[in-house]
Amino acid sequence: MTLPDTFQSRTAQALPTIAPAELKRMERFGVRAAFNDGDMLFEAGRSKFGLMVVVQGRIRISRYDGLGNSSLITEHGAGEFAGEMSQLSDAPTLVNGHAVGAVEVLVLTTVALRALLVAEAELGERIVRAFILRRVELMESAACGPVLLSPNNNSQMHAMRGWLASNGQPHKVLDPQATEQARALCARHNPQANDWPLVVFPDGSVQRNPTIVELGRRLGTLPALDSDQVWDVIVVGAGPAGLATAVYAASEGLSVLALETRAYGGQAAASARIENYLGFPTGISGRALAGRAYVQSKKFGVEMAIPAPAGRLLCDVRPLEVEMCGSLQRLRARSVVVACGARYRRPALANLSRFEGKGVYYWASPLEAGLCADAEVILVGGGNSAGQAAVYLSAHAARVHMLIRRDSLVDTMSTYLIERIAATPNIVLHTQSEIVELDGNDDEGLTRVRVRDRQLGTERDYAINRVFLFIGADPNTGWLDDCGVAVDDKGFILTGHDALVRNDQTDDRNIDQNGDRSTEQGHDRDRPVASLETSVPGVFAIGDVRAGSTKRVAAAVGEGAAVVSQIHGFLARLP
Repeated sequence: MTLPDTFQSRTAQALPTIAPAELKRMERFGVRAAFNDGDMLFEAGRSKFGLMVVVQGRIRISRYDGLGNSSLITEHGAGEFAGEMSQLSDAPTLVNGHAVGAVEVLVLTTVALRALLVAEAELGERIVRAFILRRVELMESAACGPVLLSPNNNSQMHAMRGWLASNGQPHKVLDPQATEQARALCARHNPQANDWPLVVFPDGSVQRNPTIVELGRRLGTLPALDSDQVWDVIVVGAGPAGLATAVYAASEGLSVLALETRAYGGQAAASARIENYLGFPTGISGRALAGRAYVQSKKFGVEMAIPAPAGRLLCDVRPLEVEMCGSLQRLRARSVVVACGARYRRPALANLSRFEGKGVYYWASPLEAGLCADAEVILVGGGNSAGQAAVYLSAHAARVHMLIRRDSLVDTMSTYLIERIAATPNIVLHTQSEIVELDGNDDEGLTRVRVRDRQLGTERDYAINRVFLFIGADPNTGWLDDCGVAVDDKGFILTGHDALVRNDQTDDRNIDQNGDRSTEQGHDRDRPVASLETSVPGVFAIGDVRAGSTKRVAAAVGEGAAVVSQIHGFLARLP
């Protein structure tokens, strides 16, 4: 078996062996099953299981891509186990498993697996590490998961690849004319202009230009949610703050549902390197940090739904109800944590939407960096995220033109990033500058950018195909209008004493003369509102969406952890 270098160096961790004594302890979590030689134990895109430990015989593990292509990964012998990150998420498996000889296995469901990981800490650590390394191998091999076919410069293709990569989903991209299989598939389905990309799923089914929601349902990131279930906590947003809440709440025994619009990690996941996060002296990418938190959340039993944007919060009923965007489904919870961060701010350019995904981007992941090889790019923004992106892109692009409207970066960026930008020869800082026009065509995408020097009043055209916009964000709070959560004049959510003051100005029914919350909707008259609680009892706000919060990853994680004790306090007072 040939493995990637990164995988070979950690083979022992990716393929650990369960000792007989450990297997005996695992017996109480699963049941035994027997298979004959050649039987299929699980099938890519169809089967779900938690863990299969080989007691006797061998299991052959093969990649399978839905086009009929299969390749051997490994064979698990006695004491080894089958499974990777899909199993921890109760998603369909990405690989095929066949019996080699007479096989007996110990089978655990996903629920039983999670119980095992918590009960058996040392064994659980080895299993989770193996799951992570196996998922890395599947992503690097790009030989399983969905296959995407589309001509170049398809904006939907870029969005789809970005979503898959951001959520750690292995996938393969094929040119429609690259192979005989691809040509035959396209000839059979005869896609029209609006049908691209064609997506072949692991079970062999084909969809024309599926939505991200359809992808999530097929790949298991968007599970069916029960409207009758009452969760202890619904967390809206799975950025650093929301992930921290989910992990700490679930680890303390609360039932948690996390709803995320695009991908776990939020905007922080787009950071190429976070160097001021405690405990990582050499830095860590936002994607790696988010990925670790996501795995932790699954380990403790958090239900994660992606993409699952919240459309409305209904606060006049108890339990609280979150209505899903684009549907009438309502999910119920005793408490709600709003951690939905902010929306990317878009400049007022006439044809901006025409080039989004076809030359204009709001983050800089390896996918976008690969498009910039040896080319000149423009990056707009002067905050830390912009600085990190500029440094990251400078390692791929020939030149990075960094545009800011201020005179310098001093007031908006950390010193270490300013110094690094100044020391990077292919980053050119343009102060007092802004984009005033984008031009291009449907075939090539963006081809020209006009930049104005605000100080001199002159304009200059650049033959540039890639523009990255990091100009800040606006609070994502419009979906709370029906709930009456108090916000400041910029739309950020007020919490604690500030929320009470604003609530007192608009509706004093829930506050007594001492400024304490009354007993309506489960609050004690003599108990002050918690520091992270909004003007609505049981609704909390954390992270970037909260007024007065420190816009840093570490601060968001801290608030996500701190809010859990306040949730416990609120739940303890409910009938």
